[in-house]
Amino acid sequence: MAVEARTKLDAQKLRADFPILQQEINGKPLAYLDSAVTAQKPRQMLEAMTQFYETSYGNVHRGVYALAERSTEAFEGARDRIAKFVNAPSSRELIFTRNATESLNLVAYAYGLARLGPGDVVVVTELEHHSNFVPWQYVAKRTGASFRMVRLTDGGELDLDGLDEITRDGELKVVAANLVSNALGTVNPVEKLTAWAHEHGAVSVVDAAQAAPHRPIDVQALGCDFLAFSAHKLCGPSGVGALWGRRDLLESMEPFNLGGHMIRKVQFEETTWGDLPHKFEAGTAPIAEAVGFGAAIDYLNGIGLDAIEQHEHDLVAYALERLGDVPGIQLYGPAPEKRAGIVSFNMEGIHPHDVAQVLDWEGVAIRAGHHCCQPLMARLGVSATNRASFYLYTVQEDVDRLHDGLLRARKVFG
Repeated sequence: MAVEARTKLDAQKLRADFPILQQEINGKPLAYLDSAVTAQKPRQMLEAMTQFYETSYGNVHRGVYALAERSTEAFEGARDRIAKFVNAPSSRELIFTRNATESLNLVAYAYGLARLGPGDVVVVTELEHHSNFVPWQYVAKRTGASFRMVRLTDGGELDLDGLDEITRDGELKVVAANLVSNALGTVNPVEKLTAWAHEHGAVSVVDAAQAAPHRPIDVQALGCDFLAFSAHKLCGPSGVGALWGRRDLLESMEPFNLGGHMIRKVQFEETTWGDLPHKFEAGTAPIAEAVGFGAAIDYLNGIGLDAIEQHEHDLVAYALERLGDVPGIQLYGPAPEKRAGIVSFNMEGIHPHDVAQVLDWEGVAIRAGHHCCQPLMARLGVSATNRASFYLYTVQEDVDRLHDGLLRARKVFG
């Protein structure tokens, strides 16, 4: 039987693509372990944006002169590549937004606000980032719909045994869940949640902000109805994100923002909306940012999402083993094979912010706080955690330095 060779990622070689990683912090090489909040930027993406600004910048869809045509071609070309990145059936279903947060709010307002009411049920999970929790909580309250959560097991995974009980609360209308938890790294069974939603006539909304940079995404295989993600977490610029939605749903929804570019015709008596995707893209688009988004997609595709996912899996397994011998450490989340490249932990008797400060002295950058997941923190019985998160440029030496920095924190705080 033929065995397919798995491409192995060379993180040490890839680090040369990231200018920011070449510097020192407090006299020590930078170990950037906060990629879950935002990824660093490769030179290829930065150069693509610079070249676009220097040679092709103009407003899109509005001019017949050369720069406008070049700009439109680059902008729509980026849309095509990003749509293909998530295996969207059509690039017309791919809407540019400012970020995943705006994408999720777009769905909550333009879909949820118009369709929810008393007797309906909106479901989120206990693992949700506030971006996929608060909009649904708010819209449920405004419409009189019930708001429910899929709870977490002690092992950091979603407890699906309670789904039937939720459906007894009313008519299921929306199920919103992340594919990968930004706080614990848990990879959630979105396909199962989507199948459950559709079985009861509900729509599935997936927050893929933490998943898209680290593993292959296929909206058709997931079976979801909406999927949101951001450029800045996958080596692209900030200020641009994307929402994919099923065409029939998007066409049935009212626009989220009103103004220039999203109209078909404006008269005193009535205004009509443009076709997809323009109906949801009011105002001047994030043009150069979209070009950078597309360049980042090209960069990741060149490496391979499968290789990135395997690299992070190896790192998180190594990190959990390495950190496990640190005195007084409490590790959170599921087994290595059930999570992405994120390790959350606390040190007994030391506040997470103090841990992060000591690590910064050592040139190690991690995140300390509630990670925009306060319901999850309440479930864990803490106000905050430390979080180290990995990406394609993370090497084992970074994990070793994290380990040594935690030993120093233990020594400093006794």
